[in-house]
Amino acid sequence: MKLRKAVFPVAGMGTRFLPATKATPKEMMPVVDKPLIQYAAEEAISAGITELIFVTSSSKRAIEDHFDKNYELEDKLERHGKQELLSIVREVVPEGVSCAYIRQPEALGLGHAVLCAKPVVGDEPFAVILADDLINCEGASSLTQMLRIFETHQCSVLGVEEVDPTETDKYGICKTKPLSERESLLEAIVEKPRPDRAPSNLAVVGRYILTPRIFTILEKTPRGAGGEIQLTDGIAGLLAEEQVLTYRFAGKRYDCGDKLGYLEATVEYALRHSTLKDSFKKYLQTLLGSDLGG
Repeated sequence: MKLRKAVFPVAGMGTRFLPATKATPKEMMPVVDKPLIQYAAEEAISAGITELIFVTSSSKRAIEDHFDKNYELEDKLERHGKQELLSIVREVVPEGVSCAYIRQPEALGLGHAVLCAKPVVGDEPFAVILADDLINCEGASSLTQMLRIFETHQCSVLGVEEVDPTETDKYGICKTKPLSERESLLEAIVEKPRPDRAPSNLAVVGRYILTPRIFTILEKTPRGAGGEIQLTDGIAGLLAEEQVLTYRFAGKRYDCGDKLGYLEATVEYALRHSTLKDSFKKYLQTLLGSDLGG
């Protein structure tokens, strides 16, 4: 099975960032000079994905516009000889990559959002990428690392990392049997358990490669935590039928659904930016030598 498709659940309201997200999708919030959703799309494309599937809502038209062609803007940039900017705009969706958009009619959880993509995904394995989780890797992207595991074992793979034991109630938490330094066999998975009931502190963090069997499972999955159809519950059902692996990717994750995590990402990505890093570093050094703005 070859991985060609990635699903981006982007229908959420982004209430933790109100009022910024009142009219702007949270996935369109920029980290330096690119919106979060573009980082997620670029990660998918770098792993060889050629079909980007966005599960969206009526308030997320800005995402569609971002990945669409803007003839007026491109014409203006071309007429003014701004070739570098023109290339940046045109490369948002590289040649050979297509986009599809599906509406999630109700906010019924991540499992329901993934299920909405079934008509487009069909009977193929696919990736799920949550744009809130921005992952920086020095080498291969987190999804590319997971793809290597998928290509070897031809089964579902979950991207995981250890989280603070007091924060297990924010994640799907895994019980695993180690197979290697980074790879493990999933034995059980629980959605947002209290710290005193969590099987571990190993959390699924916004990266999945799933076999199409998950759709059949999700169609039968009842509403769980929060009255929603949880992808975690679907994976627990899948585990009864198929092998599922977890993979501790090499990289740093920024929780950009959280204000502090978003600020951390902005600062650290600016310090790595090819044209901004030197002047921004100098600014931070000046700031740190003052009273940090009172």
